[in-house]
Amino acid sequence: MILDANIKEQLAQYLQMMEGDVLLKVSAGSDDVSRDMLALVEELATMSSRIKVEKTELQRTPSFSVNRLSEETGITFAGIPLGHEFTSLVLALLQVSGRAPKVDQKIIDQVKRIEGEYHFESYISLSCHNCPDVVQALNVMSVLNPNISHTMIDGGAFKEEVEAKNIMAVPTVFLNGESFGSGRMSLEEILAKMGSATDASEFANKDPFDVLVVGGGPAGASAAIYAARKGIRTGIVAERFGGQILDTLSIENFISVKSTEGPKLAANLEEHVKEYDVDVMNLQRAKRLEKKDLIEVELENGAVLKSKTVILSTGARWRNVGVPGEAEFKNKGVAYCPHCDGPLFAGKDVAVIGGGNSGVEAAIDLAGIVKHVTVLEFNSELKADSVLQDRLYSLPNVTVLKNVQTQEITGTDKVNGITYVERDTGEAQHIELAGVFVQIGLVPNTDWLSDTVERTKFGEIIVDNHGATNIPGVFAAGDCTNSPYKQIIISMGSGATASLGAFDYLIRN
Repeated sequence: MILDANIKEQLAQYLQMMEGDVLLKVSAGSDDVSRDMLALVEELATMSSRIKVEKTELQRTPSFSVNRLSEETGITFAGIPLGHEFTSLVLALLQVSGRAPKVDQKIIDQVKRIEGEYHFESYISLSCHNCPDVVQALNVMSVLNPNISHTMIDGGAFKEEVEAKNIMAVPTVFLNGESFGSGRMSLEEILAKMGSATDASEFANKDPFDVLVVGGGPAGASAAIYAARKGIRTGIVAERFGGQILDTLSIENFISVKSTEGPKLAANLEEHVKEYDVDVMNLQRAKRLEKKDLIEVELENGAVLKSKTVILSTGARWRNVGVPGEAEFKNKGVAYCPHCDGPLFAGKDVAVIGGGNSGVEAAIDLAGIVKHVTVLEFNSELKADSVLQDRLYSLPNVTVLKNVQTQEITGTDKVNGITYVERDTGEAQHIELAGVFVQIGLVPNTDWLSDTVERTKFGEIIVDNHGATNIPGVFAAGDCTNSPYKQIIISMGSGATASLGAFDYLIRN
């Protein structure tokens, strides 16, 4: 039995929602993964009379495809879609059976208009929380358009293929045999990358907003909801809705929610915002802000949005080390997500740069997967919480190097080592390893503001206790500000504060 009783109970409820028959074509060998895959599909067939199983030969073994009885849909799982990918399997069964995907009609129309043959391959790990978004988006495209097909490939089940293609980060997507992209991508982002994006002209000539929120993370979502509830014209423009929490796996300090995952929280935020009359403009990056009679925000697509007030909530991104080799070997051994990419380094030596909470947590997680972890900390002591340090030092396959400065990440076509300097002696040392995980904090996404808004020397927007900046009518919230603590719950509160501050400004002006 592959599925435990609790999962089977939940799955049984979903399978009752199937609208038509589904045929699972299975290509299996004599290996352990094949045996488990056969057990899974046969277990699914016993749970619903709508699911049929047929043994065949597919391009990869072990794998299985999800089809209608009379039609190949092009959805294939090479590997066992459990862990984070279990939802991808459930949605594939429902959508292939005829249940409509929960996608905006505008997006559905875009997918159906795509001409030409497109075969996507996504390389994933079952512990990756970003991978399901890509897998599910590509599956939806395959269901909607007969010219599109998609195969999900579990890197753990196809190690030789992953190494042959030099894949060192997940998700990594290939299109018609050529590299297409890596990292989390939404359906909208994939369409944009294919040249099928929504016409940018629709953002031009919009009526001025009362409140325009720039950024779609926790702070931006909170600000938009608070503004919309006041009954004023509200817009939100975001590079990717959800922001940094999309890259966060476990969230355990969001009060009243014992545990959740970043992508799930991001989806909840977007769903909540869309409950109100908010003009959501996703996949758009702000380029310039200027105060005139109204406040103007120019987007990179050339459109100019106007508003009486603006709330900046552009968040932050992972800070780079800034040493030779980091940019050159990104996704070729240099990684930023231990949960996503850690399994690709199973049995190998890796380093973690950073001794704060995120760095030590990464090292602890990686120690259970890789052969050995070396932690490099610039200061003379680790900054992580003592409970995390105690756990770290108890692990037999971890070395902690303090008071060292990373000098270079070395390699040829991929990472082969790291060079650091002992700060007290000035002596350079080199370690041979396969991967480097960078965990050294955040940098605010405020470069585009130039000198228009007052910022700290670290680039953080300076705000008062109403969320107001030095420019009348411009407010800011969240991790892009000089708030001393970068936490989801604090960002949400500051978003509400900035929105109420903006509303008060509108009343007084």
